[in-house]
Amino acid sequence: MTQTPKLTQPIRYTSTTMERAERALRCAPFQLLLFRTMRHQSVELRTIAGKMGLQVGYTTRAMSELAVENELLWLIQVGLLRREVDGQGITSSFRLTPLGHQLVEKWQQSDIPPASRRDRLVNALNRWLRLPSWLQ
Repeated sequence: MTQTPKLTQPIRYTSTTMERAERALRCAPFQLLLFRTMRHQSVELRTIAGKMGLQVGYTTRAMSELAVENELLWLIQVGLLRREVDGQGITSSFRLTPLGHQLVEKWQQSDIPPASRRDRLVNALNRWLRLPSWLQ
């Protein structure tokens, strides 16, 4: 006898987690198109970097591969993205996590709101100083 899979409800994140993720996404140099694409497929680092990322509409400016990877790694630490893995290990492709899906869905009909100066300051402090969660 086979069991039918249960439909799962969306993961509920704390308000702090959601605020940090939204802030990181607002401060990132990426367009919503990149994250909309990641909802359905993984995206290769080379497609995001350089002039191609700007031409395709993934970035707000042409960026080096290193700069793009650093930005994407921050979004991984915040919980928005994950790196794709194949049979040989980690790849250079990225995909949304459930948290990332929730945020992209939230902004699906509009666009990523612009980051305020305060957003940029708090994001930089979280990113570079790695403040404990009780200070955020």
